[in-house]
Amino acid sequence: MTEPAGGVAKQELQDFLRTADTLLLDDRRVLVQQALVLIEQNYAHRPLKEAMHAVNPVQRLRLLAQRLGGQTPATMGPEWRFHAELSDIFNSVRDLHTNYLLPEPYAGKVAYLPYLIEEYHEGDERHYVVTLTVEGFTAPGFGPGVEVTHWNGVPIDRAVEVNADRCAGGNPAARHARGLESLTIRPLVLHVPPEESWVVLTYVGADGIVRELREQWRVTDNLPSFVNADRLTSAAVAQGLDLAGDEVGRAVRKLYVPAVATTHETVHGAALTAEPAEPGAEVPSHMPSIFRARSIVTPSGTFGHLRVFSFNVNEPGEFVAEFVRLARLLPQDGLVLDVRGNGGGHIHAAEFLLQTLTPKPITPEPAQFVTTALNVRLCDRHQENPTGVVDLAPWCPSMNQALETGSVYSGGFPITPTSGANAIGQQYFGPVVLVTDARCYSATDIFAAGFHDHGIGDVLGVDDNTGAGGANVWTHQLLKLLMESPSPDPANPYLPLPGGANMRASIRRTLRVHGRAGTPVEDLGVVPDHRHRMTRRDVLEGNVDLLARAGELLAARPVRGLEVRVGADELTLTTRLVDRVDVYVDGRPRASHDVTAQEVTVPVPGVGSARMVRVEAYQAGDLVAARTVVIG
Repeated sequence: MTEPAGGVAKQELQDFLRTADTLLLDDRRVLVQQALVLIEQNYAHRPLKEAMHAVNPVQRLRLLAQRLGGQTPATMGPEWRFHAELSDIFNSVRDLHTNYLLPEPYAGKVAYLPYLIEEYHEGDERHYVVTLTVEGFTAPGFGPGVEVTHWNGVPIDRAVEVNADRCAGGNPAARHARGLESLTIRPLVLHVPPEESWVVLTYVGADGIVRELREQWRVTDNLPSFVNADRLTSAAVAQGLDLAGDEVGRAVRKLYVPAVATTHETVHGAALTAEPAEPGAEVPSHMPSIFRARSIVTPSGTFGHLRVFSFNVNEPGEFVAEFVRLARLLPQDGLVLDVRGNGGGHIHAAEFLLQTLTPKPITPEPAQFVTTALNVRLCDRHQENPTGVVDLAPWCPSMNQALETGSVYSGGFPITPTSGANAIGQQYFGPVVLVTDARCYSATDIFAAGFHDHGIGDVLGVDDNTGAGGANVWTHQLLKLLMESPSPDPANPYLPLPGGANMRASIRRTLRVHGRAGTPVEDLGVVPDHRHRMTRRDVLEGNVDLLARAGELLAARPVRGLEVRVGADELTLTTRLVDRVDVYVDGRPRASHDVTAQEVTVPVPGVGSARMVRVEAYQAGDLVAARTVVIG
């Protein structure tokens, strides 16, 4: 087993742990007391989780606090055991938004093995193969494509199942996906360090020989997040993120795809192009950690494939603009929008994106607080938006009435501004297939639910449902800042956490809209319209069978078209598969015209001096395309 001296800086797990025992007994007591505040007073899903999973995190925290009260520095036990117990209490609610974040030196570190394992299916039987190795790592008969049979002597499928029980996924598909993912990569800010110092992997090489590989866990610095969730910013307030998934995504980029591993959200000076993609070619992005765009050739035709790795950005407008730029350079006959493994991020970015794919107005998902006394205080402090960052006025009336009505939850209001969710309108007019898996979470769950609820296109899932994370998440540090703004609250219950530790909780739960209005996303997720089980060719040859299936679905859908050119007193329209257009000028209806040719001219006196023109196109009475043109 060899690996070059250069590249990723690393140390062995045992060496790292020798530096990691720094918390005092009083520090542990503060952490447990603050966890009680967060779970008992802020956590939006506590009623659901206690019922659905038969757990009582508040009682467990109280028992832990009582036990710590009777300990001394000599009897308190090792720090890792305390971290393990507190993490287990948070994990018991099976909510990837609600976490205990370990202090230094765990924060910012990731434990890893020098290979990735993925699964595929032959019929109903799962198989596990190595798909990537760290650059320079070699072992006899080992590499991408070898089949893994055992993990530390345990059959690999059972090892994944046991590991999944430690993970917080809200449904079986999500837990299984997390169990497999964390076999080889564990962000230490969220995961207690591996109990074993090394792993023995049993595998079958390409030559058919069964071998064993013993490798020690290594520890390295992870790439930093683009978004600081502890600052009082719109990106932090509107965050919907599976932090573990985001940490793993950054670690995978650093360890296995260093060419796209960036420390900045936007890479200026990237070699961009304005030319449409040739069949099979990629389109460079100046956000390479966020997007991968390419033209794909399938048995059913040539389509666009746009991978969205994350919504975790600071500027949702810039995110949407780059998506639109890439989509315009891809084939217009159909788009495979692939959000597998996307742990979410900025909820505005996710819901702003929906409008670009449909002519229909977007209704953002409403969100609710749990009506505790502390949440009422929090809403009252920010009823008039004193910071200019978070306006909680819509929630205040129902929160203040909860004492009289006995309501567990507040009224539901959108986190995403409706105006922003409909600001630019449809930008891509071909059919769209959304590809999901059980690692889609949080803002990505919200995006997938919006895609489904607005009838934008088919959802093709490689798992039975998405990860089922339906919430806005705030950190303990952000809550502390909100209670200190615009001026300190002398009764602020949030105390500084020792050692750089932190905590997060689902603060507002989200609900679906339209035909599924009122249904929570949490624990349910989005069930796909079509199911595809990953094949060996998928995991080793660039998803060829998955993309072929997506191509079949796209080829079965009509391809629309609507181009608008504005003249002084008329509009020239180029259309495809529409029979009527309605014209709105500065928000007022001005013309309706039957379409009998691909290119038509619609008289609209004075349209050239308007600020905004919207053209809605219909077929057989159904709205099928829309174009918004901002003139000045």
